[in-house]
Order: sequence, then C-alpha cells, then structure tokens
Amino acid sequence: MKLKKTTFYSFPITYLLYFWSFGLLISCGKKTELTLEKTPVALGYAKGFEIFQGKDFWEIHVTQGYTGAEKTFRYLVLEENSEAEKTGFDAVVQLPISKVVMTSTTHIPHLDLLESTEKLVGFPQTNLISSEKTRSLIDSGKVTDLGNGPSANPEMVIDLQPDWIMISTLGEDLRYLDLFAQAGIPALINGEYVEQNPLGRAEWIKFTGILLGKYQESVAVFEEIEKAYQDAEKLTATLAQSEKPKVLSGVMYQDIWYAPGADSWGARILENAGGSYIFGDQSGEGSLQLNYEFVLDNGLETDFWIGSADFPDLQTMGNAEPRYQAFTPWKNGKVYTYTAKKGATGGLEYFELGYVRPDLILKDLIKILHPELLPEYELYFYKKLN
Repeated sequence: MKLKKTTFYSFPITYLLYFWSFGLLISCGKKTELTLEKTPVALGYAKGFEIFQGKDFWEIHVTQGYTGAEKTFRYLVLEENSEAEKTGFDAVVQLPISKVVMTSTTHIPHLDLLESTEKLVGFPQTNLISSEKTRSLIDSGKVTDLGNGPSANPEMVIDLQPDWIMISTLGEDLRYLDLFAQAGIPALINGEYVEQNPLGRAEWIKFTGILLGKYQESVAVFEEIEKAYQDAEKLTATLAQSEKPKVLSGVMYQDIWYAPGADSWGARILENAGGSYIFGDQSGEGSLQLNYEFVLDNGLETDFWIGSADFPDLQTMGNAEPRYQAFTPWKNGKVYTYTAKKGATGGLEYFELGYVRPDLILKDLIKILHPELLPEYELYFYKKLN
C-alpha cells in the first residue's frame, strides 16, 4: 500500500510506459546517429579491408592485416568537428592531419599520388626510398630516419608525435601497437601485401586516402590505374594458348628454387600479360620452394625467364650459379629482371611503386612477351640482361 504514497503512482501506468519508451527511442536514436548510422562503401577488388561512411566520420575495418590474421582491426577517422562516438576502436584519427610516419616503401607512392608527400616526417631506412619528391624532403632534413632495423624505432616515433603511423606487418611493428596506443599515436595496419589480385593491392590507396582526408582524390587515382590495367589486359584477352610463350621465374638460394605460387599476385599479372607460367599448376599465394631437378624438368626449354633477382648481367648470373646456364632463356639471352629503375641511394622502384601501379608491370610484361601489341611502349621496371 505504500506505493500509493509515491509520486509515480499518481500517473496511470500507460503514461509511464509511454514516457519510458519515448526516452528510450530518443537515447537510441542519438546513439544510432553518432555511431551506427553508416553506409558500406563498395570496393572493387581488395578483400583485406572494408569502408563505411557516416555523416561526419569514416570507419575502416582491416580484416586481413597480415597472413592468417584472425582479428579485425577497427579504425575511426573523424572529420573536423565530428561528434561521432570514439570508443570501441583500435585507433582513432582526427582530421585534418599534418604529420605521418610510414614504414614500408610501398606506402610512399600513396603520398606522392595524393599530393601529400610533405606530410611524411619519419621512415625506417630512408635510403630505400626511390621517390624523387620524398628524397628531396629527406635531403633537406625533413624526414627522420627511424633506424636500420626491420621496423620503426618506437621511441623515435613517439618523439615525432605524428598524427598517425602506417604499419606494414612484414616487419616487427605489431608488437608496438600497445605502446603507440598508450602514447596516443594512432597505428594503422596496412595489409596490402596479402592481396593477390593486382588491382586489389592498388586499391589500398583508398585506405590511405581516407586517413589523409583525401578519399575522393584516391578514388580518382585508383580509377585511372584500373582503366590502364584493364586496357592493357584486353590486348592479350584473345590469345590462344599456343600463342602464349612459356615463362620461367624465380632463383636458387641454398639449393632451393624460390618462385611465385600459381595463386600469387605475380603469377596473375604474368597470366594477364599472355604468358604461360610453367609453375601455373603449383598452387600457393606465397613463394614456392622447389628442388632444382623439378625446375630443370619443367623449365629447361622455356622461352623467357622473368624475375631473376638483381643480377647486373648474364655472365654474373651464370657465374653466381652455374646451374642457371642450362636453361634455354639464359643461353638465348631472354632473361629479364626488375632493376631498370633505382633511386638515388640504391632503392629499387619496382618494390616501391609496383604495388600501386600494376598497370606498369603488366605493360612491361606484355612488351616482353608480345612486343607487337605495344609497339611504342618502353619498359619501365624491367630490363633485359646483357
């Protein structure tokens, strides 16, 4: 009976339910507007990340940050004056940004293509960078060399206080994620190398575009690359199997022959270029490890040898490993390597620009295998060993 004395009891129960429900709807509506009202943005080729756009924010979910990854990394990118809820994310980036740290040479062309080169303030082993724009920054002392190890020096990164650091999981940077988080530095994992579709790797420029506040610009850049790749691919689309030259790839290291697996990025570009890859029946997205006898049986009389490390000429190559001299491409001088362009300090441009410009690699390979299809084109990354 004491309930009769309460204030609430003087209201009919239906009114209480109404106000409670109305309040709940307002609360949920506000939360939905800030954290849940987002639209997926379709990607054409990349499988390793997802994009969602909200009213004044972006969400990026990196689902394949590295080979065998089981965790999805969730990143929030806030537009200026955004009111989106900031909790529950692995990193939060506030736009606009002015200072970034990269850890892989494959990240550098993203900055160049999006006209953001000047934002780079730190990089490990700057001598590996070939980009002329970036080298100019390095030479003027505007980019800190973060050391000669496989990953960025975390203490130096923290001293630089960048707006974010992009991590390549090919190094050891994953172990520093908690340290960067404690220091308030957003650390974003770029898993482009896990992609095996050539255009899938290139599409990661959209990932960088969002982090720079230049998403639309990144879409425009990617669409140009996509069109160039597709136009080149059409040149070989009608070739019969008999018109496709047999291609050997890879090199020996301590009696093991390493070559791209049939499901790999490199093998796919070779196929698109109208080549018949002799290891096309050896499945794998990574590097194959083959014995010499198997390679000799399958590749002795191939037409071309593409991707033969960085030997300067045939003689040096043959002296380094006499067993190479048994193969027909070596005898006929049809061996090509990807060392045509080097940066001022020795970095290979192929390993820097190649991920985001597969169209150039594809056209190089078409020029090598089917020169009549690109009569005016000159090789960009590749060169023939003398």
